[in-house]
Amino acid sequence: MTTTLQRPAPRYRPPAPLGGRTPHARSARRSLLALLFLGPALVLLGAFVAWPMLSAFRLSFTDSSGFGRESWVGLENYVRVFADPDVLRALGNTALYAALFTPTAVVTALVLALALNHPRLPLRGAFRTALFLPFVVSLAVAAFAWSYLLDPQIGLLNFWLRGAGLQLGNVLQDPALAMPTVALVAVWKNFGFYMVIFLAGLQEIPGSLREAAVVDGASPWQRFRHITLPMLSNTFAFVLIVALIAALQAFDQIYVMTGGGPFGSTQTIVMEIYESGFRELELGFASALSYVLLGITLLLSLLQFVFFGRREKDLQ
Repeated sequence: MTTTLQRPAPRYRPPAPLGGRTPHARSARRSLLALLFLGPALVLLGAFVAWPMLSAFRLSFTDSSGFGRESWVGLENYVRVFADPDVLRALGNTALYAALFTPTAVVTALVLALALNHPRLPLRGAFRTALFLPFVVSLAVAAFAWSYLLDPQIGLLNFWLRGAGLQLGNVLQDPALAMPTVALVAVWKNFGFYMVIFLAGLQEIPGSLREAAVVDGASPWQRFRHITLPMLSNTFAFVLIVALIAALQAFDQIYVMTGGGPFGSTQTIVMEIYESGFRELELGFASALSYVLLGITLLLSLLQFVFFGRREKDLQ
């Protein structure tokens, strides 16, 4: 009896990768290409964002004036921020400006977005373009225009009011009216941008939800409260945070229209940073003040994220 020896079956060998490269090599090549494309942007961000921030953070612990030698003072600048009466007044003015600007701009943008989102509104595109145009204009240029419009002697607004038997007066020199006036100019400038964001959010809401609510007999207010507003929670949070950050950084129109006056009634934190750093040459103190403003901005943004995050979970 003879036995036949059988050769073992050959092992399966996967085909060689195209181009002779392994998956690891291809992944490394893609990463290298991505880094090459991102390189110029990363260099610019490092040179004009990261390095100035680190340099300002170092200066905040010194008495630097930009000229001559500088000495290390530790936390002295930060202690002064919360002890200087001028800075505390600027903090209060900034809070007042944010309280005037943020809700007014957000509510105005939301109301106009709801109106312009109606499918039967004629000339919707023209209205959207007209309302967005102020955002394209530089805020400093808009502030110059509004300064002339509000001028009590040559301003068109006072001229029109005098024709109706009214007199507005010099609101930019009135300590009680100067801050609401510059906040109103900022609202006029920015509400179109927030409106476009709200419009994008409204168009993401399924129309079937509104149709079902109409069939069930829900009123317009009930549809807004129980459908539109909950579905806009993420958009609303984003717009509110962006508007709040813009309010805390208010500078352009205040510098042009009032210069921080009258009697310091419109002196904000950014105006205080500008005057401390470029007029009084206290770069160390100005850097410390800028980091305090950064901390306040981050804290308020975090609180809003937490609040809207909990609200979204409750709605789910």
